[in-house]
Amino acid sequence: MFKVNENYLKLPGSYLFSNIGKKVRAFTEANPDKKIIRLGIGDVTLPLAPAVIDALHKATDEMAVQETFKGYSPDLGYEFLRSAIAKNDYKARGVTIALDEIFISDGAKSDSGNIGDIFDVNNKIAVCDPVYPVYVDTNVMAGRCGEYDPVTERWSNVIYMPCTKENNFAPKLPEETPDIIYLCFPNNPTGSAITKAELQKWVDYALEKGAVIIYDAAYEAYISEEDVPHTIYECEGAKRCAIELRSFSKNAGFTGTRLGFTVIPKELKSGDVMLNSLWARRHGTKFNGAPYIIQRAGEAVYSEEGKKQTKEQIAYYMNNAKVIREGLAGAGYSVSGGVNAPYIWLKTPDEMNSWQFFDYLLQEANVVGTPGSGFGPSGEGYFRLTAFGSYESTLEAIERIKRLG
Repeated sequence: MFKVNENYLKLPGSYLFSNIGKKVRAFTEANPDKKIIRLGIGDVTLPLAPAVIDALHKATDEMAVQETFKGYSPDLGYEFLRSAIAKNDYKARGVTIALDEIFISDGAKSDSGNIGDIFDVNNKIAVCDPVYPVYVDTNVMAGRCGEYDPVTERWSNVIYMPCTKENNFAPKLPEETPDIIYLCFPNNPTGSAITKAELQKWVDYALEKGAVIIYDAAYEAYISEEDVPHTIYECEGAKRCAIELRSFSKNAGFTGTRLGFTVIPKELKSGDVMLNSLWARRHGTKFNGAPYIIQRAGEAVYSEEGKKQTKEQIAYYMNNAKVIREGLAGAGYSVSGGVNAPYIWLKTPDEMNSWQFFDYLLQEANVVGTPGSGFGPSGEGYFRLTAFGSYESTLEAIERIKRLG
């Protein structure tokens, strides 16, 4: 009889946001008259920028004409998009990235899960705690995390790097040596960021230990402080130890159209083996490329109009973040984040645990957020709210929370 991948059976419960969805559906069915405001999942709500829509229409029209019709995209993605990325995301910041070091994909979530394909199953990973659940869950699926302890809510072969109020929600260099280090800055879920000098310490550490950094820069466009790096390759030596993941979902609203990319410099090697070559082989074998019309839309993000319009959208969301942060702080909550990222991380009141506060907000204020414990053991006692709702619903949500007293 066939056998299944038993690593999937080790995963505790459902994916975090699936659990949230079930709770909200049950509440809505029982209370159909209640108006729910959702500030939980980090999904954008503004429509795509006009420049992007124009590019989509033009590319769609091209697909209706034999001379301009496109089939499979090149393995790495179309050169017009990779050139725009290299110029605007890297060269503009003093970093040189070759076109064949950029791999176009359907999003950073896919790449963060798939990147483990090129690493040995016995590699030990280190993750921030709390952390985006996909990093750990996909390594569990690959058989890389050992056994789960339901009491401590930790995996035996994972190095957890606590991010707490005491260390300003930024991890310290681990004492135990990892092989793969996952870093996400600006951070999901805490909204924290680190300076270039602090990130350089991680690069130096990885080079010293022979580790590789998986650097998730999905929220790079939200950075507002001058000393926060927009790419890990601003740090000296990073091309020899770091892979960078990028997304169009949050900076340009592509959550429903799906586009992202991964950068793997050719200088990054395990012995004599280039990781760039391994990922190219994996990419060409398991992925048929993002659609042509979506890649043209991605190119439009880098046009002058596209940059202006998406910047305005980011400003809209960050104004929401300010409303949430200041509103909750004024109501006596302990809050952080919302400066370099569209997430606000708050301490749950009255010694409630994360899920108790989730239920309390849902029942009493009809507001949905995300329990911090769903991001890892150190997230217990915290809660995440996102700034991706409309301005009006964000204002109403905060007023509802403030009325709870």
